[in-house]
Amino acid sequence: MQTKPVLSIGDVKRIAAAAEAEALANQWPVTIAIVDDGGHLLWLQRLDGAAPVSAHIAPAKAHTAALGRRESRVYEEVINQGRTSFLSAPTIAGMLEGGVPILVQGQCVGAVGVSGVKSNEDAQVAKAGIAALG
Repeated sequence: MQTKPVLSIGDVKRIAAAAEAEALANQWPVTIAIVDDGGHLLWLQRLDGAAPVSAHIAPAKAHTAALGRRESRVYEEVINQGRTSFLSAPTIAGMLEGGVPILVQGQCVGAVGVSGVKSNEDAQVAKAGIAALG
């Protein structure tokens, strides 16, 4: 039987705190979602001023990144390059930049999804959170 690393609640809190710090440092009102490797929600935090819809978009981006084991922007790029049939892919809805997988020892252990500002800024917040794991 194989073993793999998993996110602890302490890991989730470290990621969330670092992502929040990045968003606040830039005055970006965002929602931060963290999921496990199956895309199940572990953390949802909507900062002051974040649009209500961002509480739906951030978890979708995280879910997509976790299940796909790659940044959600990859799917956005595929669609933007004309493969619109990819919009019918089952169980993934957050095909916008801002979902970033959490990779530990080559294994995807979850993902962070952020929504509320420009997509590249969402991704910046997500990556800042993940960087807190070291």
